[in-house]
Amino acid sequence: MIEPAIAFKDVQKVYDSGTIGLKDINLEIQKGEFIAVVGLSGAGKSTLLRSINKMHDITSGDILIDGKSIVNYKSKKLRALRRNIGMIFQNFNLVKQRTVQRNVLNGRVGFYPTWKSVLGLFSKADKNKAVESLKTVNLLDKLYTRTDQLSGGQQQRVAIARTLMQDPKIILADEPVASLDPVTSEAVMDDLKNLNEQLGITVVVNLHSVELAMKYASRIIGLRSGQLVYDQPINNVSNGDFDKIYDKAGH
Repeated sequence: MIEPAIAFKDVQKVYDSGTIGLKDINLEIQKGEFIAVVGLSGAGKSTLLRSINKMHDITSGDILIDGKSIVNYKSKKLRALRRNIGMIFQNFNLVKQRTVQRNVLNGRVGFYPTWKSVLGLFSKADKNKAVESLKTVNLLDKLYTRTDQLSGGQQQRVAIARTLMQDPKIILADEPVASLDPVTSEAVMDDLKNLNEQLGITVVVNLHSVELAMKYASRIIGLRSGQLVYDQPINNVSNGDFDKIYDKAGH
């Protein structure tokens, strides 16, 4: 039996304030899926995503990656987990004063002793890998450009290239296009879709845009108040379903 890439079993997350982040989440994500997670702000989308790489610890239940429980991972095991899981943020998380090349090479930091990465002592093989990663997102011509001279869309694609440097099995993208215009948003989503289809990387992306979710995802998951309220393959999804997820009827 093939293990799911990601499995949530009775997962609860209660914050110290008493706010419920996740409630009774049972969910399996198969290898190679492209999942869009939708829901209102505060529905638990970011909490769900960040529990997959233990940026957030859960209160109870279990999360398994490739069949192995990660809830007690620390130090070495946690570093190894995060090497296999790429994370793309809404605000890009780049070092703006550094070149594109150096930002992309930062995706290899987890593979080096700290002193080497601080001094920028990356191998020739990794420098070549950075070139290939930038080719993948059509930004090779920006290799030596300072990152703060790029547009928002270009910066997000640098972040994707950085993530590629990890050779991730899973990519988590937390509202990756929220600050971008519609045309640029599609370019970034195209990049994620290509990685999913060509490299078989499992992609889980939080989206506000129903249109983008419908266009790119193979499956749509809906959260409301920390609970899983919707889970369907794209072929079964209709626009009216989103009204239920967003509770527009006021139920």
